[in-house]
Amino acid sequence: MLKIVYLDAATFGGFSLEPIASLGELVCYPTTTAEQAMERVSDADVLIVNKVRVTEALLDAAPRLKLVCEAATGVNNIDLDACARRGIPVRNVVGYSTDSVAQLTFTQILWMLCNVQRYDSYVKSGAYFEGGIFTDVSNPFVEIAGKTIGIIGMGAIGQAVARIAVAFGMKVMYYSTSGTSHCALYPCVSLEELLRSSDVVSVHCPLTPATDALIGEAELAMMKPTAVIVNMARGGIVAEKALADALDAGIITAAAIDVYCTEPVPSDHPYMTMAHPERMFLTPHVGWASREAIVRLIGKVAENISDMFPAGGSLHETKDLGAAQ
Repeated sequence: MLKIVYLDAATFGGFSLEPIASLGELVCYPTTTAEQAMERVSDADVLIVNKVRVTEALLDAAPRLKLVCEAATGVNNIDLDACARRGIPVRNVVGYSTDSVAQLTFTQILWMLCNVQRYDSYVKSGAYFEGGIFTDVSNPFVEIAGKTIGIIGMGAIGQAVARIAVAFGMKVMYYSTSGTSHCALYPCVSLEELLRSSDVVSVHCPLTPATDALIGEAELAMMKPTAVIVNMARGGIVAEKALADALDAGIITAAAIDVYCTEPVPSDHPYMTMAHPERMFLTPHVGWASREAIVRLIGKVAENISDMFPAGGSLHETKDLGAAQ
């Protein structure tokens, strides 16, 4: 019987894992520390992880391991070289959350530029009634038609964001972090030109040594003071303290962030201690996690396992080892 161990299954919430469970004995741990992982993988044939690190030591503790499945796209938590030396394939899932991330990206852009939170508070606080007129024009929102969006990383998600931007009447340009201007639909420009020209900067590139702190103090200073920035890619591509300082200083107008260097975000994080928190819009790394995307992800993880073990199997016992384990 194929033993499938999922070390951080809480990242799938309450969604059914039956497509995976049907392939063998599925053992789910909601969360797993590095120390707990060593014991929990001892008899695993297939290992599923999302953020748990797969290290050389962990692989040594899993002598039966035949496959590592990343329940996400990024595999920076997995020692790929160590897996390759042992002949253990690594399978991730791509494309499952493209529309989800693009949707949240534009939700954040519209939220920042349309003053949604302020207007909601204005009405609910009673200030609207007390104002005595039918409207509030003290702080008009920004019309995005005709504005420029600069997209850093024009992969599948970047292109999905670009299509939405065009539908809103925006001009699109992009910067290729790989140095390859592979998308001919929009102008590919230098990072400096993108930052100086864009009203909205949207980050959708991988985190690599070349993109770590790609947007720092100097780069933020290049942006228009009326500009906003969105990071839905990986924490650290936009330097966190530099961004918080730039917002507090009014160097740019606002930022929306879904990803962080440390997740979950600690209370002493630069974003949590800002003088002007109203300029920062934070979400808890949920861009990938629409209902539809989660279902697609579970199905794709199951496919990655069944492709490796085509014999499959009937539904076997599924053990859910609760949070106390």
